[in-house]
Amino acid sequence: MLRKTLLFLTFAFGLVISILPASAQEGAPATGIDVIISQSVNLRSSPSTDGAIVVVVRAGTAFRVDGRFDNGEWVRGITQNGQVGWMVNGPTNLTIAQIASLPVIDTSTPFALSAPPPNASTSPADTAPSGTVPRTNTRATGFSYGGHMADFDENAFNWMRHAGMTWIKKQVRYGGQNPSDLQDWINVAHNNGFRLLLGVVGDKNALYNEGYIEQYAAFVGGLAALGVDAIEVWNEPNIEHEWPAGRIDAVHYTNLLRASYNAIKANNSATLVISGAPAPTGAEAAFPGLVVNDNNYIAAMARAGAGNYLDCVGVHYNEGIVPPTARSGDPRGSSSYYTRYLPSMIDVYYRAFGKPLCFTELGYLTPEGFGPLSEGFSWASNVTLAQQAQWVAGAINYAQNSRRVSLVIIWNVNFTNYDADPMAGFALIRPGNTCPACDALATR
Repeated sequence: MLRKTLLFLTFAFGLVISILPASAQEGAPATGIDVIISQSVNLRSSPSTDGAIVVVVRAGTAFRVDGRFDNGEWVRGITQNGQVGWMVNGPTNLTIAQIASLPVIDTSTPFALSAPPPNASTSPADTAPSGTVPRTNTRATGFSYGGHMADFDENAFNWMRHAGMTWIKKQVRYGGQNPSDLQDWINVAHNNGFRLLLGVVGDKNALYNEGYIEQYAAFVGGLAALGVDAIEVWNEPNIEHEWPAGRIDAVHYTNLLRASYNAIKANNSATLVISGAPAPTGAEAAFPGLVVNDNNYIAAMARAGAGNYLDCVGVHYNEGIVPPTARSGDPRGSSSYYTRYLPSMIDVYYRAFGKPLCFTELGYLTPEGFGPLSEGFSWASNVTLAQQAQWVAGAINYAQNSRRVSLVIIWNVNFTNYDADPMAGFALIRPGNTCPACDALATR
């Protein structure tokens, strides 16, 4: 394969950065860049997912980088424990300038650097097992991913750990209960080594009642005080299923988001505030008053100032039947519509706010092992389990390398209902307790 004469890296700020061509160095690089790994990642024997795994480098590990592969997506270095190998550059949090400054090397280039000193904040005595969350509610940084769980169970936890997940999402309907009612969920997630994202949906019929926004905000503020790691404020507010028909209004939602953000941050500045992800749809012309197109909805949110009251922009992507890197080729009618493609979703949502994205649902539906899908979901009838596994892992890689996405929650881990709403068809854990997508994620 011919070496490209010019490498283009597209990063979080939507800029295209050119890195001048370079050939692999004959001698070993004499200097390096020290970083702290932000997320557990595989260290491999070569700059490819086909390379043998040398070791899983845990979040918080010191790593000294000596060079980059010519495509800029892989860097080589040495861990604080002396293991040498290659990793994707995302967990290093290297800047654009730092990556560009690294010499281009390949597997034949000698390695000459010594191991970096251990990260002072993680001594061997207090370093937690893979994925474990510190007891103090520290703010999440870097890129990470997890899954939406139906029920907590040890088997699912084990599959999630195997897949490299560090987050759990649970959704709750606020109906006047106390925040302390959810303390057990927070404890279970943290005790099993995961951060917890709570998606909090309220009563759509009460949204315009006097004082309701303040009640909702007080509830999510109370959850933050208990130590929950992230809160998604509502769910799919652009459709009548979650918002009153005929009154879908991004400005009113922004008022809810503002009050919630202020309450959450007043109680716990470390809790991430994620805006409620709209339903990905372009059906507003067909269903006036019942649906607002998600691109129009987020544009209205941005005009209302919602970007001032979120840490991360909520996004849903759950109707894909093409690979996660595709920007065309969907076989359905209106195949050019952007919600069909993961790259387009990232482009549209990032342009709206210029802030990090959090996919609070990202999944691929397959009927394999269950039987025919209901009519409303027949668009996924030809998706295989092998494709689901490949596309889930590919979507995580694409999201991480985009530098625009902070968090991906895979929809879903262990739901079992398969009816008019075939949630089990999205599930990673399949009948017979197999999880091909978990295996693909473990070796991505």
